[in-house]
This record gives sequence, C-alpha cells and structure tokens, in this order.
Amino acid sequence: MTLATIQARLEAEGNPDIAAHSARFFRTGPGEYGEGDRFRGIRVPVLRKLARACDAADMSVAEQLLMSPWHEDRLCALFILVRRYERGDAAQKQAAFDLYLKRVEYVNNWDLVDASAPKIVGAHLAAGEKDLLFAWARDESLWKRRIAVLATYWYIKRGGFEELLILAEQLLNDKEDLIHKAVGWMLREVGKQDRAAEEAFLRRHYRRMPRTMLRYAIERFDEKTRKAYLEGRI
Repeated sequence: MTLATIQARLEAEGNPDIAAHSARFFRTGPGEYGEGDRFRGIRVPVLRKLARACDAADMSVAEQLLMSPWHEDRLCALFILVRRYERGDAAQKQAAFDLYLKRVEYVNNWDLVDASAPKIVGAHLAAGEKDLLFAWARDESLWKRRIAVLATYWYIKRGGFEELLILAEQLLNDKEDLIHKAVGWMLREVGKQDRAAEEAFLRRHYRRMPRTMLRYAIERFDEKTRKAYLEGRI
C-alpha cells in the first residue's frame, strides 16, 4: 500500500466531532503538553485495522506517516512498526527499532508513547544494556522520559523490576504530571507481580513521592492501606 493510498483512507475516515474532542482530551491548547497537535478524528480500532492492511508496505511509508502533522497518522505508523517488530525477523526488528529512534521526536503524546515504547524499545533492549533508558529518563524531553518508563512494562510483565525501580527513584523529583502518572502506573504493575517489591519501594520513598504518583501506585491496595499511605502513617 502506498503512502498516498493510506493518507487518503485516513482522510476519509476523519470525523470533525471526534477530532474536536480529541484536541481537548490530548491538551493541544497553548502551553499544554500537546500544543499544536492536529487530529483527523479517527478511533483507535480503525487505525489498528488499517495498520494490519499495511504489513507489506515499505518501511519508508511508515517513516513518512510518523512524520505527519496529524496525530492519527503518527499512531497508525507506530501500529505498523509494532506489527513489523513483533512479526519480523532480526533484521526487520532492528530496522523498526532504528526508525523509532531516528524519528523519536514524533512520538510526542502519551498515547503514542504507551502504544509503542514497551513493544519496540523495551523488547529490543531486553537482552542487552539498558543505558538508553536511564539516559532518556534524564532527557529534557517529556516524551523521552515517558518512553523510558513505559519501556520497562515489557520487563515488569516478565517479572523484571530492577529497571523500573531505578527509574522511579530517578524521577521522584520530575515536574511533569504525565511522568508521575507513568511511574505510579508502572509501580502498580510491579505490585500485581510482586506486592512485596512494590511496598518495599514505597516504604522508602512514599513520603516524598508526588501525590499523583503515589495515588496511581496504591490504587489496587485496600482502602485502609491506601489511607495510611496518603496520611503518612506507614
């Protein structure tokens, strides 16, 4: 499928009402994290279906989509890359990872990060060094920091917590709410696998954790325990 064909289908699927809602939901106003992003108004299942139809498309097509000013084009490109990574041989996996890193500045909203970081970045770094994650966690880019955190989801689901716990401590003083939410979410996922590991981290750090991070982390705890953490009585 050619780039022109894909973009024509994306344009045809657009819905102005959905686009207006998405622009508000993803905070595209002046000074907000999604400032200037543009939406066609396409639901995620439609984008996933289109991505499945692009399995034979050249990698350059995904690259051009990823560089689009339209949010849904970029999300479709990331779905294509995830499929290419999951189904490809070693060379195709490397190509998908390399393209992701090359154009990472276009992975610039939380849904784009969350849909791609674990399955591409996390998966690709699983067998080797994780230096990239720790470097990106210190980057000025909010999105690189969130990619670093979400990439660890790949390891957490497989019983590996070390990377997330290091990053969580590194990001305790981060100023961005979207990072607080991401770290808290991943700590909660650690707790699903190993409650003791999560609580060991919380007992060391919960008093200085951002409130949002803490609330996300303890969301699955019983009410009495949640209240004790929130009131500093642990």
